[in-house]
Amino acid sequence: MRLTKFTDVALRVLMRLAVAENEEPPTTREVAATMQVPYTHTAKVVAKLQHLGLIEARRGRGGGLTLTAAGRSASIGGLVRELEGPGDVVDCEGTTPCPLRSACRLRVALRQAEDAFYASLDPLTIGELVAAPTGPLLIGISSSRPSG
Repeated sequence: MRLTKFTDVALRVLMRLAVAENEEPPTTREVAATMQVPYTHTAKVVAKLQHLGLIEARRGRGGGLTLTAAGRSASIGGLVRELEGPGDVVDCEGTTPCPLRSACRLRVALRQAEDAFYASLDPLTIGELVAAPTGPLLIGISSSRPSG
């Protein structure tokens, strides 16, 4: 299974914000620069995360992005499910339906693998993902980037 770029960026944005508690809240532009993601893509991710209640975004002087308590404790598995949306790993019913779809064991095996993938992510939270060595690395990367 491969995550979409959107989900990848969302997880990285949340991780970056999880280590920003003892500093000025970073702006979307600063987070984009730190995570080396285009600003426009980051802005779309930030809007979605704000809609989900995982981050707060404040405009103007003293504004910036902050991780909410829900964002810090959200299940990674649940978050990935939400961002990736429903669907099978393979599209058996596409424009040219697979001739094996009525008796395919591969589809069942892939669904079980996907379930196991999510089950392994379910107990993890953003807070846990930024434990050492990741958190200190994120702090170092963030402080070495020019702001603005």
